[in-house]
Amino acid sequence: MTDKISNLLAEIEKTKIENKAQLEELRIKWLSKKGEISVLFDDFKIVPNELKKEVGQRLNELKIKATEKINSVKEVFEQQESTNAASSLDLTLPGIPLNQIGSKHPLSIVKNQIIEIFSKIGFTVSDGREIENDWHNFSALNTPENHPARDMQDTFYINLNPEMVLRTQTSSVQVHIMESQKPPIRTISPGRVYRNEAISARAHCQFHQVEGLYIDEQVSFADLKQTLLYFAKEMFGVETEIRLRPSYFPFTEPSAEMDISCTICKGKGCNVCKYTGWVEILGCGMVDPQVLINCGIDPEKYKGFAFGMGIERITMLKYRIKDLRLFFENDVRFLKQFTSA
Repeated sequence: MTDKISNLLAEIEKTKIENKAQLEELRIKWLSKKGEISVLFDDFKIVPNELKKEVGQRLNELKIKATEKINSVKEVFEQQESTNAASSLDLTLPGIPLNQIGSKHPLSIVKNQIIEIFSKIGFTVSDGREIENDWHNFSALNTPENHPARDMQDTFYINLNPEMVLRTQTSSVQVHIMESQKPPIRTISPGRVYRNEAISARAHCQFHQVEGLYIDEQVSFADLKQTLLYFAKEMFGVETEIRLRPSYFPFTEPSAEMDISCTICKGKGCNVCKYTGWVEILGCGMVDPQVLINCGIDPEKYKGFAFGMGIERITMLKYRIKDLRLFFENDVRFLKQFTSA
């Protein structure tokens, strides 16, 4: 067997490969499953035990030499083809025009529309950190310690630290604003938020919110209703109607969910609105006096309202998108539909 290995090694070293056809022929001859080297490995089992170490080393050397020979020649041929292709290019020819131009992401389009709508009535834009402490994300907003939102299945804690989280809502930005500014306050807080949820067509572990806050003297629920009615008509059309349903949020009292008349069936009933004629888009309410106290604002003098909406929810309604995951997949086929938006 050692003689066969030596002869094959000598053959590999002296063989000159002239073209790709010969290269493939020799690859099959040496390295295929039925090639000469594979046959030698099959015969290795009959080698006496005292010779197995020496013969095994020689076999491995043979296989390495053959593989290196084939790969090195293959690389040379590929470089030659690349060089030939480059030399045949006519650099004086005009370039190929780009048929695809960049565009804004649909979430950015809708976020900017929301900002523009509220800017017209005096709301400023506030930004904040995405990693928050417990006080600004939960406690200052009247969220009790045993509230389900604090549990691990809903909140991403930083390094399992119960005091630091990825913010679950942009209301945390409003707490910073109330702590640092004196009323009147009129601001919206757009941004990304995180919740430990299973990803599906209707839910994701990350999404975007816009939350609004207005604090001043003599603010009433009627002010909240008129503000949201104005927003709905500006975003979805002047024919849009709204309704408010009683609800509960730790940081507002009274609280409500707001529905708009279905933009697809115009309130007649369809599968999108589940044949009710209404679609929920946001939560709202009057700021709880305890939240004002937590942030150093006198609830006897000032009152306020707050609201929050998911940008994905608004975008899905506006553009009739059925799967939330499309916003995060960077699929050009999906994104190019918004080139002219």
